[in-house]
Amino acid sequence: MKLTVLGYQSPAPGPNGATAGYLLDTGSGKLLIDCGSGVYAKLMNYIRIEELDAVLLSHYHHDHVCDVPIVQYGVLMASVMGRENRVLPVYGPAEPKSWAEKMTYQHYTRLHEVRQGQTIRMAGVDITFYQTAHPPLCHAMHITDGTHTIVYGADSGPDTNWEFAHGCDLFICEGTFTSDRVPTGKRSHLSAREAAIVAAQIKAKRLLITHQSPDMEREQYRQDAASGGYSGVWELAQIGQVIEL
Repeated sequence: MKLTVLGYQSPAPGPNGATAGYLLDTGSGKLLIDCGSGVYAKLMNYIRIEELDAVLLSHYHHDHVCDVPIVQYGVLMASVMGRENRVLPVYGPAEPKSWAEKMTYQHYTRLHEVRQGQTIRMAGVDITFYQTAHPPLCHAMHITDGTHTIVYGADSGPDTNWEFAHGCDLFICEGTFTSDRVPTGKRSHLSAREAAIVAAQIKAKRLLITHQSPDMEREQYRQDAASGGYSGVWELAQIGQVIEL
């Protein structure tokens, strides 16, 4: 499996940047995991839209889905130009309903609702969805080809149960805050340090920390993650980064 980082920033992209989006080439197909601001243009550096087999959405916050309408237009134009004639499947939560309804667009894209614990098989991999502690309804994704496993943590809070991610080969985990900027009270995001702590607890073989603000220095995130006690291979996500398993 080959994962390409199309975007990792949040809640808005920096110059020439993009929010959440990852292209997964399984060897049997190509899947887009989340589709935030700027992701479509980054995707076009690697494939044409008609090569995409499906879109997998964790939840409907803007920084994870706001380029979905652009994907829909891309499919429309591929059809107009005679390059394809099909419905692109989109997999995502049923709620909020007002957002879920937008994922189906005429006969170009169609939403397939997913639920906690559901497994779908496509492009040679099994994908299981697990709810995280991040309202609205948000799913992490456990993706395996039978040999290697990627866990995409999506957005999550400290109360997320990560048992399903134990021993994964690649753990893609958000680290939205640095420890000195963690808000008080109940929250639905992790710090970079907490991402490293979780990776150590679940014995992930490799950690990719995502969801950083372009308004903060990456070195601040790097130092925070380094304090989390994770001894495996870890790094902060970068646009264009490729990880092969």
